Amino acid sequence: MCFSATADLVAGCGIAAVGVACVARTRAAADLPMAALPLILGVHQIVESLVWRSGGGPGPATVAWAAIALPLLAVWVPAAVLCVAPPSARRRLMIPLVAGLLTAAVLSYRLATHGVTAEIRGHTVGYAVSLPASELLVAGYLLATIGSLLLSGDRHLRVLGILVTVGAATCWALWEAEFISTWCAFAAVCSLMMYGWVRGRSVPAGASRVSVGR
Repeated sequence: MCFSATADLVAGCGIAAVGVACVARTRAAADLPMAALPLILGVHQIVESLVWRSGGGPGPATVAWAAIALPLLAVWVPAAVLCVAPPSARRRLMIPLVAGLLTAAVLSYRLATHGVTAEIRGHTVGYAVSLPASELLVAGYLLATIGSLLLSGDRHLRVLGILVTVGAATCWALWEAEFISTWCAFAAVCSLMMYGWVRGRSVPAGASRVSVGR
């Protein structure tokens, strides 16, 4: 995220707290992976505050940050969306899920064999990972994460997908070298919308109806 270790820590704690509330309010087991997304992204920002404090480099905090940002989210998001999608959307959601699995496999291998390095660049953090066919991997990653939200068949998740798409375009235009860090921070903030989604899913059908006796 931009600014400082303190900004990442404060934002991460706030987003993670919302994530805990989302998980606590969830009633269906199938909704839990999606409800937990703000919690994961909040913890992710807290981890980046440790990257700031360590001055970047290839340390444990950098590796943990990259492991969450790259292979984990590439699989978690499309799998979570598939769990909550209506039956009519499940076949098309296999496309982003397969893209996420393949992308995550390559990213995991490269992180394990080549490592990752963080560099503090003013008020942003840049991460350097050696990737083959990087454009293809980025496309697969965005298809898995953004594509699954846009194809979800859920209005709330589609709005989240649109916001994250706008954030991706903005972060790429302003901070190309620090894209993954700034975009993950933007996605974390957008994930606060998940509390509204969880509230809507936890309201029993017909709960808003008022019965009037004779």
